[in-house]
Amino acid sequence: MLVRFWGTRGSLPASLNYRAVRAKIRDALVAARGENLGSDQAIDGFIDRLPFPVRGTYGGNSSCVELVTGSDEYLLCDLGSGVREFGNGVLGKYGPGQPRRYHVFMSHLHWDHIMGFPFFTPAYIPGNVIRIYGSHKVMREALERQQSNPTFPVDFKTLGATIEFVELEPGRTYDVVGGVSVRSFVQNHAGNSYGFRFSHQNKIVVYSTDSEHKYETLDRTYPFVDHFRDADLLIFDAMYSLADQISVKEDWGHSSNIVGVELAQLAGAKHLVMFHHEPIHDDHMLERILAETRRYAEINDPERKLTITSAYDGLEIPV
Repeated sequence: MLVRFWGTRGSLPASLNYRAVRAKIRDALVAARGENLGSDQAIDGFIDRLPFPVRGTYGGNSSCVELVTGSDEYLLCDLGSGVREFGNGVLGKYGPGQPRRYHVFMSHLHWDHIMGFPFFTPAYIPGNVIRIYGSHKVMREALERQQSNPTFPVDFKTLGATIEFVELEPGRTYDVVGGVSVRSFVQNHAGNSYGFRFSHQNKIVVYSTDSEHKYETLDRTYPFVDHFRDADLLIFDAMYSLADQISVKEDWGHSSNIVGVELAQLAGAKHLVMFHHEPIHDDHMLERILAETRRYAEINDPERKLTITSAYDGLEIPV
């Protein structure tokens, strides 16, 4: 599989403002002092050597992740604002004249996870089929209400694509498309959210966002250790610091980078991807959190080589 991230922020989109852009330009110009940048190749090489928070950004779209399996049908997790760019990418590649089929797995129905759907252009094109899976009984109601008067000018019922809803029973394994199987599991979040364990050709990707884990419950008997067991890639809600999660933001329904490391190591996961970033965290803060998380993993279990990545819009990870 190839896992492609289209939106990685939590709660709401967070765009760069002019001060942040100016600061990146200034940092790059300062770093360029004394460099020989007389050719395009030299410029490109210099940019590639800059720290990620200077040369790039973690992005601002809310949750949307694509799993590429080699099938001509698409598989997505969540419909945050990132799905707009995903849809535009598909249309840019194939145009509107070739009907496509989309399979979407919904963790839950809070607004940051559905807000991109009204701007998902393939939903407006007849011939496309969009099949939406989840363990909430009100999936259709939530999407219809989002596109109802007076909050949006285009009613859900007028969309051109065929839109189907499939309710999943937690704990049961389903075959979906292209040899992919999936099992959902309930998570601790207001109104419940659901994680998904995807399997394809002996590779396992777990998508587990919007879930809170009490630090004192983390041991080998904790149910999520089994949900995450031997995952090749674990996409994990690391929105808060541990200090915030166990104090001022306790029972807010999100987890932390430290808990992510603990669970990944207990479960024998190979690659932890921190996801659903706090919108007030800028690129430099997210980079510091990533460095601290990697250091904690080294100290916590030196024998287990856990790869740790902080997700950003546009990130691609082969599995």
